[in-house]
Amino acid sequence: MKKDKMFAMRMSTADYDRIQNKAQLSGMTMTDFLTLSALGKEIIVVNGLDAVTVQLKAIGKNLNQLTVLCNMGRITCPDLTETKRSFGVVFDSICGLMDKGA
Repeated sequence: MKKDKMFAMRMSTADYDRIQNKAQLSGMTMTDFLTLSALGKEIIVVNGLDAVTVQLKAIGKNLNQLTVLCNMGRITCPDLTETKRSFGVVFDSICGLMDKGA
């Protein structure tokens, strides 16, 4: 969405520092953090997703390679047992991270 309006406000240094810290912890800019907060959006921070994201990308790449090989006719019935197991591990990791955040 295009950001075409400027909004200025005054606050204490302590409030500014607290808001800036919360924005940094959430991995967001102050503008995005304040906008989502003001619009009543819930901001959930889940630490540790970087490693899970790497695993999901690897699984996605493997599935893509298998899909290409199937479409080329080089393989007909790939064994996805390991892929399903890996996805289960990643899913369990995400659930564990979400439980820690709750």
